Amino acid sequence: MHEISVLNQRLQLLPDKAVYVPDLDLLLVADVHLGKSEAFQSLGVPIPNRVNQDTLERLNTLCDRLSPKTLCVLGDLFHSPRGLNDAILQSWIHFTETCGATVQVILGNHDRAIASLLDSFEIPFHTRPIEYPGLVLSHEPADVPDCVNLCGHIHPCLRLKTRLDSLRLPCFLLEPPHRLILPSFGGFTGGYEVRLTPGAIAYGVAEDKVVPFSGNSQAGQRKIQTF
Repeated sequence: MHEISVLNQRLQLLPDKAVYVPDLDLLLVADVHLGKSEAFQSLGVPIPNRVNQDTLERLNTLCDRLSPKTLCVLGDLFHSPRGLNDAILQSWIHFTETCGATVQVILGNHDRAIASLLDSFEIPFHTRPIEYPGLVLSHEPADVPDCVNLCGHIHPCLRLKTRLDSLRLPCFLLEPPHRLILPSFGGFTGGYEVRLTPGAIAYGVAEDKVVPFSGNSQAGQRKIQTF
């Protein structure tokens, strides 16, 4: 765990690719993408069937460990209509009934196409950002000058290179003035390689550690910096 403070908001960055806000007893994840493997399978691409189960088991383990009052999914809980079936919907409903937290779901760009289906299964969701004192939770990055914006959508990753090696890490991306973009939580989601700008910090997830990196304002390259 790596704790940071942004606008006096304590944010714990977890190597599980989640954020815990201790003052609100709030757990945040983004871009779960349940049903993505099924969407690819429907196109003839052989993807293992355990992706959804493994993702929900990791999320359940997090809830067991932290016992948050509230769990918020920052968009793209589900991947697409093509990959959605009753089994996936029922597994999510079962999770919400047994995880011990109040669950909030913000619709992301992938979820919006299935909003009416979620309604029919009585899965509650938010179509607009959720506001807490000093915090705005959204799927896409939002411009909120006086608050911390916690969001997803980008699936940020960081590539570290030497002359001989190259390593790609999912990361939390802290952008000035005070926006934190979460890495994708789902087990089969891919990632977008970010280039650090001056003032930005990427917190790479390396197994059970969260490691900060800063941008090099001269060459635009990434460098390791101790914080």
